[in-house]
Amino acid sequence: MTIIDAPDGLWLGRCWRPDVQGPAVVTLRDGQLIDISAPRAPTVSHVLDLDDPAAHVRTAPGTALGPLDEIAAVAPAADRLHLLAPCDLQAVKACGVTFARSMVERVIEEKAAGDPARAEAIRARVGQAIGDSLRNLRAGSPEAAEVKRALQAEGLWSQYLEVGIGPDAEVFTKCPPMASVGPGAEVGLHPVSRWNNPEPEIVLAVSSSGRILGATLGNDVNLRDVEGRSALLLGKAKDNNASCAIGPMIRLFDGGWTLDDLRRAELTLTVEGADGYGLTGHSTMSEISRDPEDLVAQTIGRHHQYPDGIVLFLGTLFAPTEDRDVPGEGFTHKTGDVVTIAAPGLGRLTNTVRLSTEAPEWTFGTRALMENLARRGLCPGAARSA
Repeated sequence: MTIIDAPDGLWLGRCWRPDVQGPAVVTLRDGQLIDISAPRAPTVSHVLDLDDPAAHVRTAPGTALGPLDEIAAVAPAADRLHLLAPCDLQAVKACGVTFARSMVERVIEEKAAGDPARAEAIRARVGQAIGDSLRNLRAGSPEAAEVKRALQAEGLWSQYLEVGIGPDAEVFTKCPPMASVGPGAEVGLHPVSRWNNPEPEIVLAVSSSGRILGATLGNDVNLRDVEGRSALLLGKAKDNNASCAIGPMIRLFDGGWTLDDLRRAELTLTVEGADGYGLTGHSTMSEISRDPEDLVAQTIGRHHQYPDGIVLFLGTLFAPTEDRDVPGEGFTHKTGDVVTIAAPGLGRLTNTVRLSTEAPEWTFGTRALMENLARRGLCPGAARSA
């Protein structure tokens, strides 16, 4: 099965080239992965900061590396040509609690103090307090304020309410630049976690000036028990070895693909366990409580600059509650789970779950990238204009 379902789209990504022991900037043409790395734009970050990234990707000369489907089928390894996460120097940022309905699960995590056995009773209590009032709720609206008051009256106030339905979004750093993994790679769970799940999300590609230029898919792996014990453990819950998957490639906006298409996107998720377990999930962007442009504006602007741009997770509606093993304890991952996130127009991202202590160590960072580009004659230059 192909990982790109819209081959006529304009695609930008990265792959590992074992012959140069470094990454290449690539695009997709006629089913072939094309290396378009050049001194003018040697990184994805450079490409997205051009005046017209779409024109550059469409017309840049390049070298054919092989059929995308064959390359995508290769398990990542230093001696194999394989896909990487389609971002490099950009800060990897994420927005949380952007869907009011999934906000309830964050409240439950906190009230249960990370104990899944307590979650079901709290879930029922919240449901009685607010019913179906969270559907299509817009953050910061008068209706949102009413829901907040209802939850407070039931003694269910939470800091998640503030970022879920208040005026200010939650924005955090998911991982350092280039620490995210790509298609086919293993994603990692911190070994202290016993209650966790995948989070299928849209990930925006944003230039240093704040322009939203395209999007891809992401798995913002969530350690529910760690974050539920204390919001101050967010860094431990979110930023671990291999805890962030992005891909397969960035689809750039053009005449046939726009931000409005993302606003209507439908994401599906499947989890296939080595034990025969199966889970399906869904997240629809039409129910997001904050518009993507608002989330970008709250992340990057005069208040905070990102000279290399950002990729921004937009949050998810998905929060699994069905039991996997123990009645009343809901879903949690097991090592060996295969997670697939898909959306029409954005393709498919598949990863296998491991412990972060068992996934391959992250060793190729910014310094290694700069040294590698220099050896290849691809030293970053003044690539701020087309």
